[in-house]
Amino acid sequence: MGAMGQSAVTPERILQMAWGYAPPLMIEAGVRHRVFDILDEGPKDLQTVARLSGASVRGLRAVMNALVGYGLLLKNHEGQYSLASDAAAFLVSSKPGYLGGLARHTTDDLIPRWLALRDVVQTGKPAAGVNQQQAGSEFFEHFVEDLFPMNYPAAQALARALDLANVNHPVKVLDLAAGSGVWGIALAQSSPRVAVTAVDWPNVLEVTRRVVARRGVAERYSYAAGDLAAADFGRGYDIAVLGHILHSEGERRSRALLKKTHDALKPGGTIAIAEFLVDDDRTGPPLGLTFAVNMLVATDEGDTYSFREIAGWLRDAGFEDARTVDAPGPSPLILATVA
Repeated sequence: MGAMGQSAVTPERILQMAWGYAPPLMIEAGVRHRVFDILDEGPKDLQTVARLSGASVRGLRAVMNALVGYGLLLKNHEGQYSLASDAAAFLVSSKPGYLGGLARHTTDDLIPRWLALRDVVQTGKPAAGVNQQQAGSEFFEHFVEDLFPMNYPAAQALARALDLANVNHPVKVLDLAAGSGVWGIALAQSSPRVAVTAVDWPNVLEVTRRVVARRGVAERYSYAAGDLAAADFGRGYDIAVLGHILHSEGERRSRALLKKTHDALKPGGTIAIAEFLVDDDRTGPPLGLTFAVNMLVATDEGDTYSFREIAGWLRDAGFEDARTVDAPGPSPLILATVA
């Protein structure tokens, strides 16, 4: 095809990426100043939102109009703002799917680390690894509860895949690096026969206890405090869950963790893994590849992995029949069975 028939190369994609930091910061500003909560009560004009939020008219005008441009807010001809359907579902603090805490986590915790990316690329090491207990326990304590709504649908899908609603015998579950407790909670809610042992750093387990109590399954929970490498997992579990853990551990520690988990399970027991998976050749999907960079700036050895890689580690640890299960979220769950 001649030059006249070819599409002109434009900088459009690069220009969009250059402003890619803006949407999460604007969402967080809206969350911080209760814009989404206020508009959930009904359409309102700018002055009303300013009065109810205590924020400036000038600041709200700029941010709210930009959020209209991104489709999270709507604006009618009378100048009244209202919520788009996804903002109403996920950015209103009273809704079960609320992700406003994730917006705060992005602004307060992630972006400051990413600002050092050029230096981290030079050294290959983060300024402070969040998978080390002293720094990491405080880091995770402050945001694990905010991740609950994002992981709960996948945890419910895991309960269905394991058919726990129909079990007629006791089921022992090991929830590793339990965080908010979301994975074990969903399994415990699916059957009164399920009992969960949650493992995490001591101050993170205080968050776990609080969420577990609020979700009504506290009487079927026990706790083991400590780092994953040192904590006593116990023995005889039917199910072990590693919910978004391997990416922060790196291959060496992940292999050791999978072997330790294998030894804690009964013969025929099941391990369930949630991860941001990437393709074998690491060309996609974008979220998994981006999360690998997040692990670069936040951990000592962390990365994201393909199903083939994790399946190989599982096989080496003594598991068989590694398989995927569809679940809400960016990647399927991985299940395998103790040989």
